[in-house]
Amino acid sequence: MGFFLHFSSLHGVLRVILEPLLGNMPLVGAFSLFFLKKPLLDINWTGLTNILDIPGLNGFSDQMIQDIISAYMVLPNRITVPLIGEVELAQLRFPMPKGVLRIYFIEAQNLEVKDTYLGGLIKGKSDPYGMLLVSNQLFRSKTIKECLHPKWNEVYEALVYEPSGQHLEIELFDEDPDKDDFLGSLMIDLTELHKEQKVDEWFDLEEVTTGKLHLRLEWLSLYSSAEKLDQVQKSIRTNDNLSSALLIVNLDSASNLPSGKKVSIDPNPFVKLTVGQKTCTSKVRYKTSEPLWEETFPFLINNPQTQELEIEVKDSKHKCSLGSLQVSLASLLNEVDMTLNQQFPLQSSGPNSTLKLKMALRILSLEKEVTSSHPSSVRVRITSQSNTCVPPKPQATSSPTDIQPSQNPPCTPPPDTPQGKRGSDGSPVRLADAGRSLSSLGIGSSHKRQSHRDSTPSLASDISLPCATLELQQRLQQLQNGSGLNLYPLGEVQLTVRHSSQRNKLIVVVHACRNLIALNKDGSDPYIRLYLLPDKSRSGRRKTSTLKKTLNPIYDQSFEFSVSMVELHRRTLDIAVKNGGGLLSKNKLLLGKTLVDLGSEDISKGWTHWYHLTEDGAKKLMQT
Repeated sequence: MGFFLHFSSLHGVLRVILEPLLGNMPLVGAFSLFFLKKPLLDINWTGLTNILDIPGLNGFSDQMIQDIISAYMVLPNRITVPLIGEVELAQLRFPMPKGVLRIYFIEAQNLEVKDTYLGGLIKGKSDPYGMLLVSNQLFRSKTIKECLHPKWNEVYEALVYEPSGQHLEIELFDEDPDKDDFLGSLMIDLTELHKEQKVDEWFDLEEVTTGKLHLRLEWLSLYSSAEKLDQVQKSIRTNDNLSSALLIVNLDSASNLPSGKKVSIDPNPFVKLTVGQKTCTSKVRYKTSEPLWEETFPFLINNPQTQELEIEVKDSKHKCSLGSLQVSLASLLNEVDMTLNQQFPLQSSGPNSTLKLKMALRILSLEKEVTSSHPSSVRVRITSQSNTCVPPKPQATSSPTDIQPSQNPPCTPPPDTPQGKRGSDGSPVRLADAGRSLSSLGIGSSHKRQSHRDSTPSLASDISLPCATLELQQRLQQLQNGSGLNLYPLGEVQLTVRHSSQRNKLIVVVHACRNLIALNKDGSDPYIRLYLLPDKSRSGRRKTSTLKKTLNPIYDQSFEFSVSMVELHRRTLDIAVKNGGGLLSKNKLLLGKTLVDLGSEDISKGWTHWYHLTEDGAKKLMQT
């Protein structure tokens, strides 16, 4: 019985490069295709393979196909198609990086409190760590325990092949045993950073009400001359984790490999390449003594004068060595353009066994020393600029869309930013409503999965409270018989909604409500319940804390739902504002509902809006 694979849709940024330019037809010598990031797939299996719809198997098969695509079409990998025969494809298939981004992940201040005790009565601190993403290179910082002003003082180095359209993406989390809490995010345009060369400044964190991050960023250019090596090594002498050079190894092919140990058939060769603590492994080529790989491997080098490249060719079937090779990196310093392209004889191999390699060494250095004290032109990318009815109070710093100037942190930790401030008219004043960063960090194995709960409808859902809407209608009728209603009688709720394609998460930030109906002389005790329809199970429910005796509550709480971009177009966000109270309270009523359509193309960028509450949940969006 057969099976069929249908790609319903493919979501990603595909870049096409036409080069080199020619003076006659076809005008270009070749074109290259690649994705800037791993694309998202919507895959439908038919036939016998419906078994892959089993939870767990489905995600595993989809992820495996995505990994295969990444191995061929996500930077630095690409597909290159020659249009004329004389075009040299090696440089097009395996280009050198445009530079190396050095990231000093220094410290943060005024992070949100996520660890609380006794149901929130006692506020603790957070255990923050950072996730940093440049293209497909992911870094995780150490965790600082019980601290709202952590100092990491860590450094990372990432290769950048195409600064245009690329970003440095950072997300901070509070590490917890079950599910890590979000502490803020940041996205920095690498195009502007490439121009600035060096930035040492404070960044306001996005998607949270408080918190800022101190980074030092350096753009290191690549030089094909050894003249700068001594100067570079002096500047990094105190830190063995920093690199002075970049080694690019193009593994082309091998010839006349011996058969495996005590076996006369052709081997299944692959290659292991090692410099220092880093080891890279090539693909396996099956049943051949003349394998062709055409793969490229980068290595960041601390000291090319003392380090060497170690290569071993192995047989994957019989787990034996087919030959080895050692190359001193110091030998490349004397080569023209610090590049070597030749057939190397293999040691401990056949009499004529060779390995064809191209190696290029490049010195890493700043193009210019930046000493200006003025703020840089580097921009932090934000998802939306939403104007609320009440602007935030003036701050001493400049606009949060600009990177803040570098400043010396105080010796003592600064006080936490106060929460829940209000304007003179009692309406909410948001502490961070200049937009939300478009962040798509993959969190990897550091994030723990939530424990699975039963899929039965929650007792707190609207399905289990059929009288809730009727009580709300009766309350509206009482208000109408009284002093009358305004245009939006049940009030409004403010939400930020966006989707992170890299993490496959829908992120909803519940900011505030205003002008809710009062159930008694003291007002109401509102909280907000969220469902991602059609799921109304207990495990799919999210809810805010309950705020007492207020008609204008401020929450600023963030929630996440695991859902792909493709599936999101078939889902609806169900928001209900409810009145809290004790178990036997007579005022546990529905205060209003709204439904949020998630089919908008802007969902990846995100938006912040006020939504009108109604008794039946029909969405009436007030454009702000």
